[in-house]
Amino acid sequence: MPTSTPTAPPSLSVMQLHLHDHIAHLQLSQPQNLNTMHPGFWRDLDAALTHIQAHGDVRALVISSTGKHFSAGMALETFANPEFAPQDKSPEGRAAMSEFLWDMQQVFTRIEQLRIPVIAAIQGGCIGGALDMVCCACIRYATQEAFFCVQEINIGMVADLGSLQRLPKLLPMGLVKELAYTGRRWPAQAALEHGFVNGLYATQEDMLAAAMQTAQEIASKPPIAIWGSKQALDFARDHSVQDSLRQMGWLQAGIWSNRHVMESVQASKQQRAGDFPALMPQRAFGQM
Repeated sequence: MPTSTPTAPPSLSVMQLHLHDHIAHLQLSQPQNLNTMHPGFWRDLDAALTHIQAHGDVRALVISSTGKHFSAGMALETFANPEFAPQDKSPEGRAAMSEFLWDMQQVFTRIEQLRIPVIAAIQGGCIGGALDMVCCACIRYATQEAFFCVQEINIGMVADLGSLQRLPKLLPMGLVKELAYTGRRWPAQAALEHGFVNGLYATQEDMLAAAMQTAQEIASKPPIAIWGSKQALDFARDHSVQDSLRQMGWLQAGIWSNRHVMESVQASKQQRAGDFPALMPQRAFGQM
């Protein structure tokens, strides 16, 4: 398969994307607006994920934010935008709403389906659509004052971008129903006790440093083995043990590398970083 050099990082309006030392850092950067999700947010996120997925040298993604809150979720003024607001006056309009919602859902699903691990670093409020988004991450860190909220029920609607589908895979169903039906704020300490977040930190700086440290540890492993581990874990989440074991056999046979194993052992003995090839850059058919 021919290789190609990924394009330059996209120009983003409400986020910043930094690529350094095999790690991508995507940071929401509109603290004055509580990092709410409006059409520009969706365009930026889609463009950033497209670039990261194509960039074979990236081995981990950290998603963080700025200001007091990670994100207050969907910008309410967006619903007043005629080009965005759901059209509920006809069956044709409601059908279009379904397809439009599917497109939005798939942007978050792309976080989950990235071929590299994703770490979310969450401070303050993680509300509504922001909770949908961080549910797609592999690992979540939070500050001690952080909280989560299924906000949609508080504004008269059902959460529709993934929380109700992914949270039951992560938390006891009774707890999920309590959060979904009440719209209560769920504090980070409780989220830690239930395993939703991996660690709590006193400051945003400490949290981000921990996220970057974990990303660096991930980046030190063979990228193809990390890819395989993520494939196996996501498959096992949605399939039986026996199906997952069979898939594991096919997966391991497909990606096994004696060189990677020997290099990992030698690097550990010599207390040095391992030397591993990057994943192949990816391009869409239309870009070939």
